[in-house]
Amino acid sequence: MRIGFIAPPFISVPPKNYGGTELFIAQLAEGLKKHGIDSIVYTNAESTVSVEKRWLYEPAEWPIRSDIYSFIKEINHTSWAMRDAASACDVLHVHSACALTYSGFIKAPIVCTLHGPHEPKLSDLYRQFPDVSYICISRFQCAQESMPHRRIIHHGIDLASYDLKEEKQPYLSFIGRIAPIKGVHVAITVAKSAGVPLKIAGDIQPAYREYFERKIKPEIDGDFIQYIGVADLKAKNELLGNSMAMLFPIQWNEPFGLVMVEAMACGTPVLALRGGSVPEIVKDGVSGYVCRSVRELAQRVKQLNFKPTHLRAYVAENFSLDRMVREYEQAYKDAIAPTAGRSEAA
Repeated sequence: MRIGFIAPPFISVPPKNYGGTELFIAQLAEGLKKHGIDSIVYTNAESTVSVEKRWLYEPAEWPIRSDIYSFIKEINHTSWAMRDAASACDVLHVHSACALTYSGFIKAPIVCTLHGPHEPKLSDLYRQFPDVSYICISRFQCAQESMPHRRIIHHGIDLASYDLKEEKQPYLSFIGRIAPIKGVHVAITVAKSAGVPLKIAGDIQPAYREYFERKIKPEIDGDFIQYIGVADLKAKNELLGNSMAMLFPIQWNEPFGLVMVEAMACGTPVLALRGGSVPEIVKDGVSGYVCRSVRELAQRVKQLNFKPTHLRAYVAENFSLDRMVREYEQAYKDAIAPTAGRSEAA
């Protein structure tokens, strides 16, 4: 069995900095390789994932320009990749709605992971392709959809890529896009209320530059509130692993939130606001606290009493790469031989 991963052409696989979907694709493809399953990743030439790679466009491009040329670039890459993968692979694993629109022209079975939040118009599009096997990344996400063939597979991570740090330093951490829905401004409020310094890492996309300049930058003093820029894996390990807790004060219904798992893998608890998949990932009182208010978040900062080894064990038990790979392997087999039974989510 050979899997064709149709990644977007803009970010390298794995990403150098920002790119949750691209990190997922890289770890899944390399995990499948260890299970004896070949794959081809359709990406850009800057990708370093250790499986076969094919591309039309050489350089990565991030952030994406919001113009017609970027849109054309994506559909050109996707249509070429779908056609090529249809003749080279047994299953096509796609990661965008754009790719679905080409499924009617090929015979190979298609698996589609839904990485984004629920959007009614996208759900209408999904229903037009009922033969596709859809993968939801959380129970919360899946409950919002109604496609006939869908199942839930939580993300997993390669624990070997994350350093367990048992000794913590007196600061809080935040990693994520610098955007209102991620609650960076809320994290600053929590830190000030708790009287604990905050270190922020994240990508400032053009669409949210005004938000950063208006609400975040004035708070940065280089001491109590620090912004360290975009964090690669090494910097992420350092920032998350050494912090007392990672703040995840989301202002939307997060479909998964991989950084929560990454923090716990480093032995760092997560303090999060309830929303979307958060209660599925953070076990309240075991791997962090799921809070209902900003006030509660600040109070919980003063009640931290988690053993880093227990947090890492929680990730190993619930969010391992091996578990994710095995579940995707079954999804691919079911897509090839649908009469063997597909898992339909309730």
